[in-house]
Amino acid sequence: MDIRQAKFALGDVVRHRLFPFRGVVVDVDPEFANTEEWYEAIPEDIRPHKDQPFYHLLAENETSYYGAYVSEQNLLPDAENGPVGHPQIDETFEKFDGVKYPLRPDGGLAN
Repeated sequence: MDIRQAKFALGDVVRHRLFPFRGVVVDVDPEFANTEEWYEAIPEDIRPHKDQPFYHLLAENETSYYGAYVSEQNLLPDAENGPVGHPQIDETFEKFDGVKYPLRPDGGLAN
């Protein structure tokens, strides 16, 4: 597989291209690294290719907060819409600076 450079970095604010949620990038897999069962559960007509970066997000929609795993092709930058309200953001990141969430100097290891 030809693996690309990730478009988004830790702390970037993104939104899903098809579904109504947004989030903060907390980890990046250079290619698909979830279960085959998870992958096959995605409808075939919108199933992303595996040979692209996949992002772990602290995500939110209008009613809840959760973790999401999303392909690069389905993400768009979304910092212009302000901070994300996920309650776990401050475990890893400093306050939103208007562009992204900078990593905490302690890497989120201190309480």
